Amino acid sequence: MKTTIYLSAILVFATIHVQSQDAKEIVRKADAKMRGEESSYSVMTMKIVRPTWERTIVFKSWTKGTENSLALITAPAKEKGQAFLKRQNEMWNWNPTINRMIKLPPSMLSQGWMGSDFTNDDLLNESSIVKDYTHKIIGNELIEDRDCYKIELIPLEDAAVVWGKIIIWITKNDYLQIKTEYYDEDEFLIKTEIGHDIKNMDGRIIPCRFELIPADEEGNKTIVILDEIKFNQPINDAFFSQQNMKKVR
Repeated sequence: MKTTIYLSAILVFATIHVQSQDAKEIVRKADAKMRGEESSYSVMTMKIVRPTWERTIVFKSWTKGTENSLALITAPAKEKGQAFLKRQNEMWNWNPTINRMIKLPPSMLSQGWMGSDFTNDDLLNESSIVKDYTHKIIGNELIEDRDCYKIELIPLEDAAVVWGKIIIWITKNDYLQIKTEYYDEDEFLIKTEIGHDIKNMDGRIIPCRFELIPADEEGNKTIVILDEIKFNQPINDAFFSQQNMKKVR
């Protein structure tokens, strides 16, 4: 009897461990597909929608791994040239209009980037959905006729992250992250991101239109359209510097 109980306990532990590893690997593959295994360069158009107004921002973005990212505003004219840098654990903003470099404190991670529903953390990839969370498959669902894993992400105790919980729907056959729900520490839903317009970009089938919808702000949303993307092109670490923020084009 003791042997049977012992073997059952081992099998349960092994099943939980394998599922955890599988969930993490699924998230890693989906993240790498959009971010690039080594680096990425993209051009995006962001439309901020409010009940009484709309505004559009165009920006370029460079990333290298999860440690380095740089975003450059190219339109509209009054914001053109603003740059945002994330290098390891530090974040910076360069504003050419006032000729000022500002270090962004951790308290600003959850603030809206350029007035949008995306946070500074979202756009600058400050946290890693692979490294900073535990992962668990909690179900399977159809999203727009696509069979998806439903995966729950809970932050590690020492992780400097914004969210108390994330739930991601990732397609089973091609690892597309097509729906994401973000929750606060009290597990209240804060916003939902949905990926649309799946097409081939630089040899990869990926969503090219993302809608971010706040849970409790009716009529508000932010739309991001991926106009161009290149994966795994060489980028020197020196590119991600305060000096380059002032001259990158």
